[in-house]
Amino acid sequence: MSVQKKIRGSAIGRAFAVMSAAISVSAAVENHRRPTNRDLTTLGIDPKAFDRLG
Repeated sequence: MSVQKKIRGSAIGRAFAVMSAAISVSAAVENHRRPTNRDLTTLGIDPKAFDRLG
């Protein structure tokens, strides 16, 4: 497998992970639940900082 193909696959996988995390966090906030630390971290949000937003 070429390096170009590995990079492209990795970028696409990362894009899906970010979209999935964004949807999960959005749904959690909308339903007055706390998002998972994993989803927050995927989006680049510090979970401890998120707790201080309330």
